[in-house]
Amino acid sequence: MTEKARQYKPSTIRRLDTLSGNQCAAPDCTKSLIARDLKTIVSKICHIEAASDNWPRFNPDMTDDERRHFDNLILLCDECHSIIDNKENENKYPVALLKEWKQNHERKQLNRLNSNPSLLKLAINAIAGAELDGDYYKNEATLKPFNIKDKINHNAIKRNKSLIEEYKIFYTKINSLYNELEIQGSFKKEKLLRIIELLYVRTKGTYVENHNNPMEIIRANADNIIEDVENELLTLVEKDAELYKEDISFGIPIIMIDAFMRCKILEEPIKK
Repeated sequence: MTEKARQYKPSTIRRLDTLSGNQCAAPDCTKSLIARDLKTIVSKICHIEAASDNWPRFNPDMTDDERRHFDNLILLCDECHSIIDNKENENKYPVALLKEWKQNHERKQLNRLNSNPSLLKLAINAIAGAELDGDYYKNEATLKPFNIKDKINHNAIKRNKSLIEEYKIFYTKINSLYNELEIQGSFKKEKLLRIIELLYVRTKGTYVENHNNPMEIIRANADNIIEDVENELLTLVEKDAELYKEDISFGIPIIMIDAFMRCKILEEPIKK
């Protein structure tokens, strides 16, 4: 294990914080993750499958990128973290149980988003209002239907497969919001999607460079590319401190998965 297993990406930390609801993920714990002064953070990032073989639930077959990925991390209070990472308690808190805790806890926050479309509007407007060098206003190509599983396989996505499958259910809702905002005259879907596409093209370029087989490089780095684009989007909307709100973090991965389905991120499956 290297220190990389604990070098969390900003987008990972942001998503963990946002989907925590400021509550420990242990179902029998009622502790908040921010202290009573509303400033001091008392949460701990816990690896479901350990960062090193010195800790419980270590999986030698995982890479450090997988160990530090969102799917392998759960936010707990200090006490629950200490209990769960006590070697003597390893059998009481297996991987399957902690994954169940994480899924149930975070799904509550996603349900909050699903019932409150204004949170998605915040993220949509933040990205659409951002300034990025490049030609935003190319005409959007007609979306060609494809099987999402085919695109996942075509690009060899692994770590972020569950994210795509979890968030694809928001496609109808986000499309309705796009239409609503365009009718109001305050929003251009093409600009938002073009910004995301430009971020993808730039990110892809840092990996592909002048390689003779770019698809081979994309497949080898698809998960890193997805995560890098998410970090770029967070950085983009945080440039304006007055505009940025914590709830924007809810919407960014959902907007990204929508863009993935519109073939603005990663490559379109080869038609047979």
